[in-house]
Amino acid sequence: MYERIKELRKALGLTQQKFADAIGVRQNTVAQYEMGRNPPNDTVITLICREFNVSEEWLRTGEGEMFQPKSRNEELFEFAAKVAEGEAGSIQAQLLAAMSRLTDEQWEVLAQVAKEFVEETKKSGPH
Repeated sequence: MYERIKELRKALGLTQQKFADAIGVRQNTVAQYEMGRNPPNDTVITLICREFNVSEEWLRTGEGEMFQPKSRNEELFEFAAKVAEGEAGSIQAQLLAAMSRLTDEQWEVLAQVAKEFVEETKKSGPH
């Protein structure tokens, strides 16, 4: 398991200190996990999985995918949070702000435009 903890931390782009802070342990504890000297207990494994959306099966055995699949709502919330934390004038922020003010009727028009776009794209085929 120790190599998967290190693989996970690196995949997340975190230092040992940031990883440790996220799960409430000391940096040297993470170092011990990664060297295989001190395996994490079940509570720490649960914290890692919950904090980083990691598959417990993958963490324990290496089987399956590293991360749990996210629901559409989770993906949307993460995107909105990322945009909100970013530059206020970014195109993503401008689009989200405009979309947040749409009426139901305007959403219907937007949905129709999107459907027409998809159909037109299908007609033109691959480029």
